Amino acid sequence: MRISPEQGLQFSQMLVQDEEPLANIKQIVDIFMENNLIQQCTSFLLDALKNNRPAEGLLQTWLLEMNLVHAPQVADSILGNQMFTHYDRAHIAQLCEKAGLLQQALEHYTDLSGIKRAVVHTHLLNHEWLVNFFGSLSVEDSVECLRAMLSANIRQNLQLCVQVASKYHEQLGMQALVELFESFKSYEGLFYFLGSIVNFSQDPDVHLKYIQAACRTGQIKEVERICQESSCYNPEHVKNFLKEAKLTDQLPLIIVCDRFGFVHDLVLYLYRNNLQRYIEIYVQKVNPSQTPAVVAGLLDVDCSEEVIKHLIMAVRGQFSTDELVAEVEKRNRLKLLLPWLESWIQEGCEEPATHNALAKIYIDSTNSPKCFLRENAYYDSSMVGRYCEKRDPHLACVAYERGQCDLELIKVCNENSLFKSEARYLVRRKDPELWAHVLEETNPSRRQLIDQVVQTALSETRYPEEVSVTVKAFMTADLPHELIELLEKIVLDNSVFSEHRNLQNLLILTAIEADRTRVMEYISRLDNYDALDIASIAISSALYEEAFAVFCKFDVNASAVQVLIEHIGNLDRAYEFAERCNEPAVWSQLARAQLQKDLVKEAINSYIRRDDPSSYLEVVQAASRNNNWEDLVKFLQMARKKGRESHVETELIFALAKTSCLSELEDYINAPNNAHIQQVGDRCYEEGMYEAAELLYSSVSNFARLASTLVHLGEYQAAVDNSRKANSTRTWKEVCFACVDGQEFPLAQLCGLHIVIHADELEELMCYYQDRGYFEELILLLEAALGLEQAHMGMFTELAILYSKFKPQKMLEHLELFWSRVNIPKVLKAAEQAHLWAELVFLYDKYEEYDNAALTMMSHPTEAWKGGQFKDIITKVANVELCYRALQFYLDYKPLLNDLLLVLSSRLDHTRTVSFFSKAGQLPLVKPYLQSVQSHNNKSVNEALNHLLTEEEDYQGLRASIDAYDNFDNISLAQRLEKHQLMEFRRIAAYLYKGNNQWAHSVELCKKDHLYKDAMQHATESQDAELAQKLLQWFLEEGKRECFTASLFTCYDLLRPDVVLELAWRHNLMNLAMPYFIQVMREYLSKVDKLDALESLCKQEEHVTEPAPLMFGQQLMLTAGPAAAPAPASFPFGYAAAPAFLQPLMYNFRLSWALCPPTLPAELLTSPRSMSLQQHRGPQWEAGTPGRHLFLLKPNDGNL
Repeated sequence: MRISPEQGLQFSQMLVQDEEPLANIKQIVDIFMENNLIQQCTSFLLDALKNNRPAEGLLQTWLLEMNLVHAPQVADSILGNQMFTHYDRAHIAQLCEKAGLLQQALEHYTDLSGIKRAVVHTHLLNHEWLVNFFGSLSVEDSVECLRAMLSANIRQNLQLCVQVASKYHEQLGMQALVELFESFKSYEGLFYFLGSIVNFSQDPDVHLKYIQAACRTGQIKEVERICQESSCYNPEHVKNFLKEAKLTDQLPLIIVCDRFGFVHDLVLYLYRNNLQRYIEIYVQKVNPSQTPAVVAGLLDVDCSEEVIKHLIMAVRGQFSTDELVAEVEKRNRLKLLLPWLESWIQEGCEEPATHNALAKIYIDSTNSPKCFLRENAYYDSSMVGRYCEKRDPHLACVAYERGQCDLELIKVCNENSLFKSEARYLVRRKDPELWAHVLEETNPSRRQLIDQVVQTALSETRYPEEVSVTVKAFMTADLPHELIELLEKIVLDNSVFSEHRNLQNLLILTAIEADRTRVMEYISRLDNYDALDIASIAISSALYEEAFAVFCKFDVNASAVQVLIEHIGNLDRAYEFAERCNEPAVWSQLARAQLQKDLVKEAINSYIRRDDPSSYLEVVQAASRNNNWEDLVKFLQMARKKGRESHVETELIFALAKTSCLSELEDYINAPNNAHIQQVGDRCYEEGMYEAAELLYSSVSNFARLASTLVHLGEYQAAVDNSRKANSTRTWKEVCFACVDGQEFPLAQLCGLHIVIHADELEELMCYYQDRGYFEELILLLEAALGLEQAHMGMFTELAILYSKFKPQKMLEHLELFWSRVNIPKVLKAAEQAHLWAELVFLYDKYEEYDNAALTMMSHPTEAWKGGQFKDIITKVANVELCYRALQFYLDYKPLLNDLLLVLSSRLDHTRTVSFFSKAGQLPLVKPYLQSVQSHNNKSVNEALNHLLTEEEDYQGLRASIDAYDNFDNISLAQRLEKHQLMEFRRIAAYLYKGNNQWAHSVELCKKDHLYKDAMQHATESQDAELAQKLLQWFLEEGKRECFTASLFTCYDLLRPDVVLELAWRHNLMNLAMPYFIQVMREYLSKVDKLDALESLCKQEEHVTEPAPLMFGQQLMLTAGPAAAPAPASFPFGYAAAPAFLQPLMYNFRLSWALCPPTLPAELLTSPRSMSLQQHRGPQWEAGTPGRHLFLLKPNDGNL
């Protein structure tokens, strides 16, 4: 150690590196310390104690102690790394404090005194760490540490304490922290602490303490804000504090009192402290609606009435009148408002509260309150009525009655026993719902009210409606006994309504419902009730004896015996009653009752006693039902003696038939009678009594029914004979069907011939045969029936259908013979189903459904197509599309196409037809058709035919087509023809260009083909002088001298003499052009002579005619100018004749003309000065340059 500490350190580390050290660590440490080797000792211990064993706590303490004494920074690093945990923490904490490591000391101290001693040195600690350190302390220790910090240096530590309190206020407790700051009177710290949490806290104490702290620190605006916005503080505590604080600005107190209803306390405080100015501010600016409460407070402090009146007038109309009246009324100072209320009403106020207040004043002062209550229309009846209840119940009734406050009126009447007034009101009110309310069982005053209604109210009334409503109310309330009492008072006590029928009825009915013991009494005492209705109701209520008494009292014996029979059920008593009264109706009732009980014999005796056969129908039914035919015979014989009724005799015959007395039946029907024998026979037939039916039908000669009867008896021949006599379709059918079933086909056919002539019966007959498979017999029947005079369409139709199904080879022959007599649509359907296409086409043709006929022929050509027939049909189709389909059909099957086209030419759209054959590439095939329809001048036809003629190189035909029909694309054809190899077609192209005014192109084509004559002709026809001039120059260039000469005469009107003169002179052709110039000179001289004659005429008229404006129509001559359009070119120089303006002119001018340039200055036409024409000559006057015509006005003085 002394020689080499480092080697000693290494050796010592080797000694303790194993799990079991080879030397004692404490001894090694002592050696290091004896030699004062602190650093090496530290390194040794750090290596030896790295496992942090509990047994090594002392060595850990030594390590930290030696470093805290000699090297505090090393100790701080060791502690900061938290390498050891078993050392003496208290001892190390003291050493850390002495070494100035306060943060480490605080972390190691566990006793409060040590923590307090170290924590007060905040200037040596990191504030953020310190704030977090408080989170590791207990609540009590934290508070004590904060107290220590404030005690040591409040100014230095206040902000840090506020931070700690703000962060841990929930753990530390709000009360403890507030008390802490208050103990040091640190209201500033308290203000900042609470300010950080007040916006998030709902603790009333927090808000209160914050307000107190803000007041004590002078933060009045913050006090106003928290008082206005917070809803968590205790308003009572805040109010008391603000009152005690005596702030210079009372607005926070006003806000609190206004928000939480302490207006009265506010007024008392402000008034007693001579702060009336804030009272006015409050009611005028803060909350005018609290004026009633303010007035109440002022009244409580005996404020002057003038002050109060002034205050009310200052906020007039901005508060609740009801509240103001209530507050004043509580203090018995209501009269204080009388002048203000009267003035307010005089101004037209209709507010109910105002009128209510005035009514209360009048009631208290007894100033004609009843008159006011009845006449005023604006007060609240309910409120005023409640006000009057304790003062004068009668006035309350007046108020309630005026406003129809039903429930309130009833309540006050019940409380004050004013049942008479209540009864009168209810009777007058006539409100069923109100009656229902007062007549409820829960109403304790109902009995007293009913007494007053019965005794007073109804006795006084004279209006039936009031009585009616009252009675209905009692009925609705289900008070039968009280209703009886009421009705007895009205009906039995000789009142105005004693003889009222409805009231008597109601009294009896009520007694029926409520007290049946009185019903018999009322029936006996009353006379003006509806007896029949009352008796009916009594019966429905099982009061049969009472009903019997009513009927007996009013002599309604039939109804009385009915009661005995139906309700009492005593037939013996009914028999006795019938004996006593001996009325036919009574016996009839009794007999019917006996009959209903199936006492047929007794009933018949009663009917005989009554001598009344009128109910023979019921008797017959009863006897039939019970098979009492013998008894029925007796009754019917009695009835027959009374009157020979047809039905009676009929039933008598049927009864004899039922008893199988055929001999007696035959004798009876042969004798004179009124019976419906036919009807009896039908009944016998239906019940299978065919022998009796045969007798009956024979007697009435009903051969139809007789035939049916014989069928059932198996006598077919006799049935047929009788059917012939009956001659009825129904009979024939029945017999026929019976013969078919019996396979008597000859007889069936005989009957069928009489059936098939009726179209309505034919289908049923056929179905009957076909259902049983007799098809041959049915066909034979219909074939036999065709020769009948009455044969109809249905027979022929059905036979045709049968042929289509069973004998198709005979169908076409049948149709050819009888097509006009069959129902073609029906047969069409059958033929289609049987795939009989030829027959189907035949029917379509006859039915004029040519479209379907054509379609069928095209769809099935091998079976149905015929050339002639198809052409006849296709011309008649309605759908034109079928025509085009026929064209395609002909193309496919290669028949004669042009024949079809010629037939269809009037129906086809030629454009579409041409397009169709063009797409098919078959235009040459239809050339005859195109030639035949070209007369329509159709563009497509023309173009197609022209194309064919071009392809055939028929230029003559093409020229003829072009000349005759002009509806085609000329330019397109011309462009195509100008490239043709034949000159004649190129000539036609030039001709087409000429026809379309493309003169230059036409002339050029003529030049190329040396068609000089055509070129000159086209140039002449073009009327284009430039084109003619170019052609003339071309002839000269090409050396065509003869053509030049010919052009002079051909294009004479288009060529200008000066141009011709120049060209002839240049090319030494003056001899050839001389005839042209001679003609020109001749025309010019003729015109000059005419102009001289015209000028002479103008001079003669100058002295006669007055000057007039120079007008050409509506345009002045001077405005026409040289830009006027040229006239037709038959007059020389472009005029067809002498211009209109060469006529004699007025306005002291005469007309002259001369050659001049194309353009002249405007002043030549307008300047009044004399001008010379030579001054305005230009280069246009050179030889060979064309000139233009210009006509000028020449004044009489000779100047131009």
